[in-house]
Amino acid sequence: MAHTETNTMMAVVLTRFGGPEVLELHQDWPRPQPAPNEVLVKVTAAAVNNTDLWTRQGAYGRPEDPKALAGWLGDFDFPRIQGGDICGVVTEVGANVGDQLLGRRVLIDPALYPTDDENASPTGYLGSEADGGFAQYVAVDAAHAHDVHDSPLTDEQLACLPVAFGTAMAMLDRARVQPGETVLVTGASGGVGLALVQLASARGAHVLAITSGSKADVVLANGAALTFSRDSRHVADQIRAAAPDGLHVVADIAGGPGVAALMPLLQDNGRWVIAGAVAGPVIEFDLRRLYLHNIQLIGSSMHTRVHFRGLVDLARIGGIRPQISATFALTAITDAQAEFSARRHVGKIVLLPE
Repeated sequence: MAHTETNTMMAVVLTRFGGPEVLELHQDWPRPQPAPNEVLVKVTAAAVNNTDLWTRQGAYGRPEDPKALAGWLGDFDFPRIQGGDICGVVTEVGANVGDQLLGRRVLIDPALYPTDDENASPTGYLGSEADGGFAQYVAVDAAHAHDVHDSPLTDEQLACLPVAFGTAMAMLDRARVQPGETVLVTGASGGVGLALVQLASARGAHVLAITSGSKADVVLANGAALTFSRDSRHVADQIRAAAPDGLHVVADIAGGPGVAALMPLLQDNGRWVIAGAVAGPVIEFDLRRLYLHNIQLIGSSMHTRVHFRGLVDLARIGGIRPQISATFALTAITDAQAEFSARRHVGKIVLLPE
């Protein structure tokens, strides 16, 4: 059992719901001690996600009050270290854990599962219901630390995978995307969007993508066959012309008015899978477009253990290539989140602990 040198660490701590000012940088925050079944991981890279901003803002609402300040599960415990995307090196193991992972580079499954069922859906995640990776160290269940020591991907690339690519893999699996199907991806230039484009294309799907015009070349380079400007007033007509037989699947992370506008483009028995609502969480659409055409509307939040192992397998062989837009020091987390919020980036923004 190896030990780190000090009992404190640098960490960014969320103290309450609000703006960037509620993130406090501490140089001497207590370093976690691994429980008997845990490992201690020295964080080498941690990526930023929409969930970090929405959690900080308390933007998830409650079923009885969509405008209420809440975490994604409602109640939220402060203080909290956020960050669900974590790559690092195991520096210490708990009493019931062997030393096989000591010194190994690992990718962390951020999901907290309620049971041992391989297909259990998460009921929490690191950075929300438990402390995450916006710190120099994090303690995690040993079974969630996956050895990627020999992966050709960099630490920064690996840190892009858990939330975005895990979410994308789960979306495509739950929508049962098959080779040869036409899949429309909304919000295609963000972390989850680019992951959807890459993974759907790798499955042999014909990928159409909605993005801003300035980001189209990058989306095409990641596997899309055609892109459409989200700013066009005629985007639905353009997609209809490009897919005259209709769409098999829409993989949506935008929500908003696009749901009503684009749902008629699905074939009968088509599938609409959604894992985000950056364009608006409360919508109206014609239910007849759903039931008259046997459309399946599928909610998808994060991944299962099975999905994550598939992602790790791809990471080990370099079968995916996450795109990094920018890196920031952890001490500049507010700048990183501001850049993320500006939506100028393509791919992922990564934080590096000092």
